[in-house]
Amino acid sequence: MNNLIAKIDHQIARWMRRWSIPAIRISFGIIFIWFGILKLFDVSSAESLLKATVVWLPFGSPEFWLIIIGWWEVIIGVTFLFPQTTKIAIALLFLQMFGTFMPLVLLPEITFQNGNIFTPSLEGQYIIKNVMIISAALVLGGRFYSGEE
Repeated sequence: MNNLIAKIDHQIARWMRRWSIPAIRISFGIIFIWFGILKLFDVSSAESLLKATVVWLPFGSPEFWLIIIGWWEVIIGVTFLFPQTTKIAIALLFLQMFGTFMPLVLLPEITFQNGNIFTPSLEGQYIIKNVMIISAALVLGGRFYSGEE
Protein backbone atom coordinates (compact mmCIF):
# COMPACT_ATOMS: atom_id res chain seq x y z
CA MET A 1 0.00 0.00 0.00
CA ASN A 2 2.83 2.45 0.86
CA ASN A 3 4.43 1.66 -2.49
CA LEU A 4 1.17 2.51 -4.27
CA ILE A 5 0.85 5.80 -2.39
CA ALA A 6 4.48 6.66 -3.21
CA LYS A 7 3.86 5.85 -6.87
CA ILE A 8 0.72 8.03 -6.99
CA ASP A 9 2.56 10.81 -5.18
CA HIS A 10 5.40 10.59 -7.71
CA GLN A 11 2.96 10.76 -10.64
CA ILE A 12 1.22 13.79 -9.17
CA ALA A 13 4.58 15.52 -8.62
CA ARG A 14 5.61 14.78 -12.23
CA TRP A 15 2.31 16.18 -13.51
CA MET A 16 2.73 19.31 -11.39
CA ARG A 17 6.32 19.78 -12.58
CA ARG A 18 5.22 19.39 -16.21
CA TRP A 19 2.37 21.89 -16.01
CA SER A 20 3.55 24.42 -13.40
CA ILE A 21 5.53 26.62 -15.80
CA PRO A 22 2.84 26.70 -18.51
CA ALA A 23 0.28 27.47 -15.78
CA ILE A 24 2.38 30.40 -14.52
CA ARG A 25 2.82 31.71 -18.08
CA ILE A 26 -0.90 31.46 -18.89
CA SER A 27 -1.86 32.99 -15.53
CA PHE A 28 0.47 35.93 -16.10
CA GLY A 29 -0.88 36.33 -19.61
CA ILE A 30 -4.50 36.36 -18.44
CA ILE A 31 -3.92 38.65 -15.47
CA PHE A 32 -1.77 41.25 -17.20
CA ILE A 33 -3.62 41.34 -20.53
CA TRP A 34 -7.00 41.51 -18.80
CA PHE A 35 -6.05 44.16 -16.24
CA GLY A 36 -4.22 46.16 -18.90
CA ILE A 37 -7.23 46.14 -21.21
CA LEU A 38 -9.45 47.32 -18.36
CA LYS A 39 -7.17 50.35 -17.98
CA LEU A 40 -7.20 51.02 -21.72
CA PHE A 41 -11.00 51.04 -21.76
CA ASP A 42 -11.14 53.22 -18.64
CA VAL A 43 -13.05 50.61 -16.59
CA SER A 44 -10.38 49.41 -14.15
CA SER A 45 -11.30 49.31 -10.49
CA ALA A 46 -7.68 50.32 -9.78
CA GLU A 47 -8.01 53.49 -11.87
CA SER A 48 -8.51 55.98 -9.05
CA LEU A 49 -5.61 54.51 -7.06
CA LEU A 50 -3.35 54.58 -10.11
CA LYS A 51 -4.28 58.17 -10.96
CA ALA A 52 -3.75 59.30 -7.36
CA THR A 53 -0.31 57.65 -7.40
CA VAL A 54 0.96 59.18 -10.65
CA VAL A 55 -0.40 62.70 -10.16
CA TRP A 56 3.00 63.89 -8.86
CA LEU A 57 4.92 62.80 -11.98
CA PRO A 58 6.57 65.77 -13.73
CA PHE A 59 4.96 65.13 -17.13
CA GLY A 60 1.80 63.61 -18.50
CA SER A 61 -1.65 63.62 -17.01
CA PRO A 62 -3.00 60.77 -14.86
CA GLU A 63 -5.12 59.75 -17.89
CA PHE A 64 -1.93 59.56 -20.01
CA TRP A 65 -0.28 57.30 -17.41
CA LEU A 66 -3.38 55.11 -17.22
CA ILE A 67 -3.02 54.38 -20.95
CA ILE A 68 0.77 53.88 -20.72
CA ILE A 69 0.43 51.47 -17.79
CA GLY A 70 -2.46 49.69 -19.49
CA TRP A 71 -0.37 49.01 -22.60
CA TRP A 72 2.63 48.12 -20.41
CA GLU A 73 0.54 45.45 -18.67
CA VAL A 74 -0.77 44.07 -21.97
CA ILE A 75 2.82 43.79 -23.23
CA ILE A 76 3.88 42.04 -20.00
CA GLY A 77 1.04 39.55 -20.42
CA VAL A 78 1.85 38.83 -24.06
CA THR A 79 5.59 38.42 -23.44
CA PHE A 80 4.96 35.92 -20.65
CA LEU A 81 3.10 33.66 -23.07
CA PHE A 82 6.25 32.81 -25.05
CA PRO A 83 9.43 31.20 -23.68
CA GLN A 84 11.53 33.27 -26.10
CA THR A 85 10.41 36.52 -24.46
CA THR A 86 10.68 35.43 -20.82
CA LYS A 87 13.61 37.73 -20.04
CA ILE A 88 11.72 40.71 -21.43
CA ALA A 89 8.58 39.75 -19.51
CA ILE A 90 10.41 39.46 -16.20
CA ALA A 91 12.25 42.77 -16.69
CA LEU A 92 9.00 44.56 -17.56
CA LEU A 93 7.21 42.95 -14.62
CA PHE A 94 9.84 44.04 -12.10
CA LEU A 95 9.79 47.61 -13.43
CA GLN A 96 6.00 47.60 -13.19
CA MET A 97 6.06 46.20 -9.65
CA PHE A 98 8.14 49.18 -8.50
CA GLY A 99 5.27 51.44 -9.48
CA THR A 100 2.65 49.06 -8.13
CA PHE A 101 4.06 49.29 -4.61
CA MET A 102 4.35 53.10 -4.65
CA PRO A 103 0.85 53.72 -3.18
CA LEU A 104 1.92 51.94 0.01
CA VAL A 105 4.40 54.79 0.55
CA LEU A 106 2.71 57.69 -1.23
CA LEU A 107 -0.89 57.00 -0.20
CA PRO A 108 -0.85 55.25 3.20
CA GLU A 109 -4.19 56.88 4.07
CA ILE A 110 -5.74 54.82 1.24
CA THR A 111 -3.68 51.63 1.49
CA PHE A 112 -3.80 51.13 5.27
CA GLN A 113 -6.60 51.32 7.80
CA ASN A 114 -6.11 54.14 10.31
CA GLY A 115 -2.46 54.47 9.28
CA ASN A 116 -1.62 51.05 10.76
CA ILE A 117 0.76 49.12 8.48
CA PHE A 118 -0.48 45.84 9.96
CA THR A 119 -4.04 46.40 8.74
CA PRO A 120 -3.99 47.07 5.00
CA SER A 121 -7.17 48.31 3.36
CA LEU A 122 -8.67 46.43 0.42
CA GLU A 123 -6.46 48.56 -1.85
CA GLY A 124 -3.42 47.74 0.26
CA GLN A 125 -4.21 44.03 0.13
CA TYR A 126 -4.62 44.31 -3.66
CA ILE A 127 -1.07 45.70 -3.82
CA ILE A 128 0.55 43.39 -1.24
CA LYS A 129 -0.68 40.26 -3.04
CA ASN A 130 1.78 41.20 -5.77
CA VAL A 131 4.47 39.62 -3.61
CA MET A 132 3.08 36.31 -4.92
CA ILE A 133 3.33 37.56 -8.51
CA ILE A 134 6.97 38.47 -7.89
CA SER A 135 7.57 35.01 -6.38
CA ALA A 136 6.03 33.29 -9.40
CA ALA A 137 8.21 35.40 -11.71
CA LEU A 138 11.27 34.30 -9.71
CA VAL A 139 10.25 30.65 -10.11
CA LEU A 140 9.75 31.11 -13.84
CA GLY A 141 13.02 32.98 -14.23
CA GLY A 142 14.90 30.41 -12.17
CA ARG A 143 13.60 27.59 -14.33
CA PHE A 144 14.33 29.54 -17.49
CA TYR A 145 17.90 30.35 -16.52
CA SER A 146 18.64 26.84 -15.27
CA GLY A 147 17.81 25.44 -18.71
CA GLU A 148 14.79 23.49 -17.46
CA GLU A 149 12.39 25.47 -19.64
